[in-house]
Amino acid sequence: MTKILTFGVFDYFHLGHLRLFKQCKEHADYLIVAVQDGNSILKYKPEAKVFYSTEQRVEMLNALKIVDEVVVYDSLIPETLEKIDFDILALGEDHVGGRFTVVEDWCNTHGKKVVRLKRTHGVSSTDIKRELQSDTN
Repeated sequence: MTKILTFGVFDYFHLGHLRLFKQCKEHADYLIVAVQDGNSILKYKPEAKVFYSTEQRVEMLNALKIVDEVVVYDSLIPETLEKIDFDILALGEDHVGGRFTVVEDWCNTHGKKVVRLKRTHGVSSTDIKRELQSDTN
């Protein structure tokens, strides 16, 4: 069985997330979704408005039949990856440079394949948040 790992906040779950998961399943039999812990998000982005708690986001993702396993992570660093049993790491086409280079290098060194997946254009959590805020003003 081949296991693929993808990661994110998944606070405002939308069509782009679902399509990401479907793309992941084209590369592997088993989908692991890593959800960033809410406290960790606020540590790096104090201005962030996280709508759902970590536990709520985990529960929603666990309810999806396409998702086989959900894990929680603090930061996408090699030490986090070492704790997860996976064969392929799914990165978005826009995940380049900085920490993504470090993670990709770690995968290459440890025999993990990296695939780049397409974004669903016109759909993003940032846009959804903006739209919801403009509706309340």
